[in-house]
Amino acid sequence: MNIQLMPPFLWNEMIAPRIISCCCAQPFITEQRRHIVPQARGRVLELGVGAGSNFPFYVPGRVSTVIGIEPAPVMRSRARAAACSLPVEVQVLDAVGECLPFNQAEFDSVVTTYTLCSVASLASVLAEVRRVLKPDGTLLFLEHGRSPDARVFAAQRRIEPLWKRALGNCHLTRSIAGTIESAGFRIGRHTAAYIHPLPRWIGWTECGHAKPA
Repeated sequence: MNIQLMPPFLWNEMIAPRIISCCCAQPFITEQRRHIVPQARGRVLELGVGAGSNFPFYVPGRVSTVIGIEPAPVMRSRARAAACSLPVEVQVLDAVGECLPFNQAEFDSVVTTYTLCSVASLASVLAEVRRVLKPDGTLLFLEHGRSPDARVFAAQRRIEPLWKRALGNCHLTRSIAGTIESAGFRIGRHTAAYIHPLPRWIGWTECGHAKPA
C-alpha cells in the first residue's frame, strides 16, 4: 500500500493504528504481556492502551481501577468495547502521555507496553508519569528500542526515518532503561533480549519495573 496516495489523516488515524494493533497482538508479544501486566496493583494508569490487549491480564482484587489513555479514536473505541466484559473496572480516556489530566501522586502503578517508542516527547511523558505516580508507586514497562549491538543499531538508524512515517512515529533507536533512569526513576528487576522471531532491528525488548528515585 502506497501511503503517499492516501490522505495523511486516513493513514495516521485509521490504517496505521490497526497495523500496529495487529503486530502487538502476536502470540509471542502476548506472552510477554502476561508476565508484566499482572504485577500492577491499586489504582492503575495505562499509557496507550491500543485495542485493550493488556486488559485481560489485570488481576481482580489486586487492582482497584484501571484508567487507560489512547489518542487514536479507532483504537479507543475498540478498547472501550473490550473493557465492557472485564471483571476489573476499566475507563478509557482520550489523552496523551505528554499532558496527563490527573493529579499529582494519583496512581499506584503506571503500565506502558510498546508505547514509549511512539510518543512525541519521551522525556515529557516520563516526567508526567513521575508526577502522577505515588512516591511508592511502580512504573511497569515492556518496550522495544535501541539495540546494544553496533551493527544492529546502525541498521535501526537507517530504517527508522521511513519506519516512523509509516507506523505512527514508532522509533527504533530509543534507549529504554537508560532514559527511564534519567527521568528520575530507579530501575528494579529488568530483563533485556531479542524477541524471536522478530528481526533484530525491531526485536530488542526491555521489560521491568522502576520506582521514583
